[in-house]
Amino acid sequence: MSVILPVNGIQPQWGDNCFIAPNATIVGDVIMGIDCSVWFNAVLRGDVNSIRIGNKVNIQDGAVIHCTYQKTKTIIGNNVSIGHNAIVHGCTIADNVLIGMGAIVMDDAFIGSNSIIAAGAVVLEGTHVEEGTIYAGVPAKKVKNIPQELISGQIERIAGNYLKYADWFR
Repeated sequence: MSVILPVNGIQPQWGDNCFIAPNATIVGDVIMGIDCSVWFNAVLRGDVNSIRIGNKVNIQDGAVIHCTYQKTKTIIGNNVSIGHNAIVHGCTIADNVLIGMGAIVMDDAFIGSNSIIAAGAVVLEGTHVEEGTIYAGVPAKKVKNIPQELISGQIERIAGNYLKYADWFR
């Protein structure tokens, strides 16, 4: 059964049609929109600061979402896919973003809309990722602007697929 716990009297909340895997952990000040999915072994720790998640967000297996005590909140927009084993920590992710498998996004980073953070990339503290770009590497740097076909072919497709996958488990 999922671990859903209040912290300091604040209970996690989520909207309609969300799937939370039986071994996911969601604690504290976490608010999720509708049509979200939190997959196997994912951890959302709103214990030291708040986590706000939009609609149609999928947080894949083993991902960790956290923040920094009295310093940084985590804000995730709509239609965002956070890949397997990614770490999203105290940052802001705008709408229509793909965070690749094993990527790390650190405190005070900002990921602009319609962007992709490549698998294994490390987005350093305070980095500003411009809208419509791909960042890759350690530390992550701009690789190129995203052509429209990648926005629909990757970002939108993956988010849509995770809505379908979540339906399989409901």
